[in-house]
Amino acid sequence: MRTLRLLVLTALLAAITAPSALAAQTKKDVTVTSKKDGTPIVISVYKPDGARATAPVPVILHSHGWGGSRTSSPTAFQTEMDNGFGVVSIDQRGHGDSGGQANVEDPEFEGQDMISVIDYVAGLDWVAKDRGLGRPNDPTLFAMGGSYGGGYQYVAAFTELRDLGYTRLNALAPEITWYDLPQSLAPSKVARTAWTTLLYAAGAPMLPQYVHEAFAWGATTGQWPDGTAPAVPNLQAEFFEHGPSGHVAAGRKLDIPVLLGQGLNDNLFNFNEAYKNLELALTPTARAKSLVVGYNGGHALPNVLPLGSAGSGDSCSGDGGFSTLRRSFFQRVRAGKDPSRLLPAKYNLSTTGDTCVRTDRVDVRKAYPVGIDATVTRGTATTTGAGAPQHLEIAQGPLTIAGVPTLDAKVTTVGADQRVFFAISVGTSPADATVVHNNTMPLRELLPVVQEQRTIELPGIAVEVPEGQNAYLTVSPVSDLFFGHGSVRTPGVVTLEDMTVNLPTVVPPQAR
Repeated sequence: MRTLRLLVLTALLAAITAPSALAAQTKKDVTVTSKKDGTPIVISVYKPDGARATAPVPVILHSHGWGGSRTSSPTAFQTEMDNGFGVVSIDQRGHGDSGGQANVEDPEFEGQDMISVIDYVAGLDWVAKDRGLGRPNDPTLFAMGGSYGGGYQYVAAFTELRDLGYTRLNALAPEITWYDLPQSLAPSKVARTAWTTLLYAAGAPMLPQYVHEAFAWGATTGQWPDGTAPAVPNLQAEFFEHGPSGHVAAGRKLDIPVLLGQGLNDNLFNFNEAYKNLELALTPTARAKSLVVGYNGGHALPNVLPLGSAGSGDSCSGDGGFSTLRRSFFQRVRAGKDPSRLLPAKYNLSTTGDTCVRTDRVDVRKAYPVGIDATVTRGTATTTGAGAPQHLEIAQGPLTIAGVPTLDAKVTTVGADQRVFFAISVGTSPADATVVHNNTMPLRELLPVVQEQRTIELPGIAVEVPEGQNAYLTVSPVSDLFFGHGSVRTPGVVTLEDMTVNLPTVVPPQAR
């Protein structure tokens, strides 16, 4: 009988302490009141087994993408809890069970919401605190999430930096998110209509009136609402403040390590956004401890005109992928160690062939003269003035390109509001060349110009051009990601002369 009782007791203890049961017992839904306007912000709090005032643990904030909601499954963050982290998953304003309207990561709304959430986390007695800094209510705090779930990380950290003079976040791990929101939605004020239409449709019920008015005007006129029409909301100026770009312009930079994950074939928030977040939004000290991982994924729509190609996979994050790398990054920050030593280079970029290019700089460029002029006329791009989009040879393989290329050209236009799209392509000949990572970037000339020198930022890429193939500059009058916004929209001519493409060469990583 005694043996039977011991067996029953042992079984009961095993059931009580099983990870799934623990997770179910330690997940709690909480409503936090926003300090901005009293809007209810609903969160799910995951407390790991054993966390208590005498054995506190750090917390990872988590949030969702645009139009999504928090993660509330009892076992969703078991791996994080098994590794000694609590997790708080957040329904952002206008999403899920939270109230209010989605102001698209506005510091005055979502920024204040995040400060309220951090205040709540700081008040939990089982959450570890950062001691010795002289800051009240300072929890040991990290953040993760992608897309809109990356945007909340920046708005939280930068709004605290603005309002408090520091942020209580110890490190961030934003994925596939933006630096400059209007530049992502409308580079050179040419709207990425494929994406703006999808995003608007996904979020229309929760958006404020000024976004509805701006979208309706843009859809009607084919213009980006940038303040030139007095009666239309200036989405350009408003959204500029809804990301790191506005804070950097105001002189603010984050002084914490950041692990940036970005989809190389993301044609909404392309690699250029991660590059700017690392190089512009962080202090030199923070930049030295930060890493960028570029993988094939993210917001990826196919390109048909001009024809594009995309890779697949993540060859740079290491065993376990980006999520394992993220946990290791947070653990090293928590232990006071340099997290940048987790990878051998500052930039770790998966090519279209799913190899990993590692380099410490992506802005060291070699100039390649194009050697031929191009003309875009009434919706056609050619070297002769009539025909289809062209691929102009700029370099022969073998060649590795990793970073953000640029194009220098003298531009002449006839007609108003002319638009041309550019990309880097690879192939054995112009006939089979395809756009790398499905990404194009536009040039827009609102008024006629004559041989004006322009430098055009091209999409960031990582590609190995093998022997027998070439890198091409693609010049196109249209891009299907910008449907309705090509040169065909107005009669006119654009001539490009003395073109030079500046391709980023690979700088070997320094000893780390």
